[in-house]
Amino acid sequence: MKETITSSLDLLWGTGERPSRGPKPGLTLDRIVGTAVALADAEGLDAVSMRRVSAELGVGTMSLYRYVPGKTELLDLMLDRVQGESLAAESGTDGPGAPPADWRTTVEGLARGHLALYRAHPWLLKVNEARSLLGPNTLRGFELCMAGLTGPHGMGLSDRQTVSVIVTVQSFVAGIARMELQAVEAAKETGVSDEDFWAAQAPFLERAMTSGEFPTVAGLAEDTFSRETDQFAFGLACVMDGFEALVARAAAAGD
Repeated sequence: MKETITSSLDLLWGTGERPSRGPKPGLTLDRIVGTAVALADAEGLDAVSMRRVSAELGVGTMSLYRYVPGKTELLDLMLDRVQGESLAAESGTDGPGAPPADWRTTVEGLARGHLALYRAHPWLLKVNEARSLLGPNTLRGFELCMAGLTGPHGMGLSDRQTVSVIVTVQSFVAGIARMELQAVEAAKETGVSDEDFWAAQAPFLERAMTSGEFPTVAGLAEDTFSRETDQFAFGLACVMDGFEALVARAAAAGD
């Protein structure tokens, strides 16, 4: 396992040995990773294998092993590759850029950048990122966030608290993205639309609501579950309000 980690880090940071030119000089590590990401986007993470990626590239499977030792390392490269997209979204540029002007802008950029990332690459929600490797793009994103949260217009929190702010935002966004993905998957897997799903329950719910057993639920406003509600915007506003209170307490304690 340790060898796999080292191998992935060598590839991420470009410190490993470069393969010599082979029969396919146009084949590069960048092309391999890009093809794997496109395949995962189109068909899901389960579709990604060394054999399938090589077929998409029109080369023999053994050609890939000259660039990437295996699927584990390939996934590490894929994760850092897409983090570059989130990094651009958070900075509002095509690259790392300068940190945002204040912590509020940083938090909103982090949240919206990650939501866009999950929507573009739903397979990310299937990956266990508890031990993500710190590749160049991942580390640049972390640097950008920390600079915005701890700079002149930062939150004034301890480093540990600041990291917890990032974890809180990412966890909130992942929850929203997972809810969206599960709704799409449920309709696709069952062939039943949301409208038909709830219509099938209507007769049973009507009887339950008139039974008197659920008075609080029966008294809910008609627009309670309106699809016009932007759950992401509402949740982010609440998270920001919580951070505002935390920042205010930190400032008061420092006076």
